[in-house]
Amino acid sequence: MSEILVTDGQPLLQVEGLSVVFDDAAAPAVDGVSWTLRPGRVTALVGESGSGKTVSAMAVLGLLPESAVMGGSIRLGAGAELVGASAETFREVRGAVLSLVSQEPMSAWNPVLTVGDQIAEALRAHLRGPDRPNRRAAHERVLELLLEAGLRDPERVAASYPHQLSGGQLQRALVAMGLSQDPVAIIADEPTTALDVTVQAGILDLLRGLRDERGTAVLLITHDMGVVADLADDVVVMHDGRIVEAAPVRELFAAPREEYTRTLLAAVPRLGERGSRVETSGGGSTNGVGAGGAAVLLDDVIVTYGGRHPVVAAAGVTLEIGRGEVLGLVGESGSGKSTLGQVVAGLLRPTSGRAVVDGVDLARASRRQRAERRRATGVVFQDPASTLNPRWTVAQSVDEPLRLHSGLDRPAREARVRELLDLVRLGPQYGPRYPHELSGGQRQRVAIARAVALGPQVLVADEPTSALDVSVQAHVLDLFGDLQAELGFACLFVSHDLAVVERVAGRVAVMREGRIVETGVTARVLGAPEDPYTRALVAAAPVADPDAQAARRADRRAVGV
Repeated sequence: MSEILVTDGQPLLQVEGLSVVFDDAAAPAVDGVSWTLRPGRVTALVGESGSGKTVSAMAVLGLLPESAVMGGSIRLGAGAELVGASAETFREVRGAVLSLVSQEPMSAWNPVLTVGDQIAEALRAHLRGPDRPNRRAAHERVLELLLEAGLRDPERVAASYPHQLSGGQLQRALVAMGLSQDPVAIIADEPTTALDVTVQAGILDLLRGLRDERGTAVLLITHDMGVVADLADDVVVMHDGRIVEAAPVRELFAAPREEYTRTLLAAVPRLGERGSRVETSGGGSTNGVGAGGAAVLLDDVIVTYGGRHPVVAAAGVTLEIGRGEVLGLVGESGSGKSTLGQVVAGLLRPTSGRAVVDGVDLARASRRQRAERRRATGVVFQDPASTLNPRWTVAQSVDEPLRLHSGLDRPAREARVRELLDLVRLGPQYGPRYPHELSGGQRQRVAIARAVALGPQVLVADEPTSALDVSVQAHVLDLFGDLQAELGFACLFVSHDLAVVERVAGRVAVMREGRIVETGVTARVLGAPEDPYTRALVAAAPVADPDAQAARRADRRAVGV
């Protein structure tokens, strides 16, 4: 199949008038869109959740459910038509011609098989007869692919189960799997969502290398305009299933024609353009523990995992969070950020050291004391879709902590749920709805309402906006700032997005390999970092400007970062 695609001047993929309608939907998910993917170029499909980006890509791969009714044309190379194509045609196309790198590396892998076995399975599944490698040959090829994807210890990665690897390692392994059939094009669906800035930069460099060195075409699906500026050659902006604007990347960023495109670009948080609510709202100290004392004190905290070969996730961490203060925590995947968040939330007991939260030392507290402390600590997780019970309504989810811990009767709890939904700007009309009936931003608002239901003194926010579109993220951050100013909780805000941390946190701590390497007032740490690792993080943070991104890449290459 791939041989017919290599034709000079021929588009690799030509989508014309594509429409997709689901039988239970009132409006088309994709409505008459047309775009082109060419060899050696990156085309970005951008837009908010529900704009039709992923549905368009899944239509190309033949991965839509049977309820989808398709129209228009998807022409591959010299003439293969994919709309209405047989299952056998798609089996030939997937992997060998078009390869998918999916969005969520943690959920894309089978948890009971090693990463190496899963890549080998994909490698062997598409080959028949004498071309099919034996187990030894497949293993050797897996190691080659992992090296090509930038993993420096392929033997260990191949032998590991998914839970033993970081998000960045799993994403690179997904790219390795995508390369197993030497495809002509890669469809990358949000390939950097929730990845730390240096890991994200590595994934983008990998995709850029495939484009430049192999001539691989890349269809990039993303809501991150910084990633678009860094990698894309052409941009297609979608909204409500339709194409709003399409242009080469520099033209679109320099002079967007449509109001929707301008709104998307304006919503992107930019490092260095602080405008932090911390400075304007008066909520929280920007200089650490003030007159109110410490809400959280971590003193020489050590956390180790494992038995005979323990892994040190936190190595002598000392931190303080003042009452009413927001402390940002940044660092690469696997640096120990989420581990510290679990310690503060009372979900993980430190191996040694002191972890004092609201006056209770969790390292030495009894089980009952730790349970009481957990009830007084709110947690907002990264992915609300996986933390809200899909069988419960919004009202039931928000009511659960009240039902378990508040002692209020049912009418009082119902009134409190209505107050909480108003507090997060949803309103009581959302109470009867189920999580799947809400957008990502609305689900995150529900998760925040649930986290603050009991009036916590301390809140742990673990990547609370990483999977949200830029405009939705802006609304959620505004809401978070308002709630923090009104309720006055101390907060550990874990994020890989330095611009988001700059916006919400008065101080920031930078973590690397289980240790705090730098801490201080956010404007100083992110504006004039002292530690080389912090400088590397700031240099790797993408900005929504193609020319600035190109200059930053050149600077990183010059200093070997």
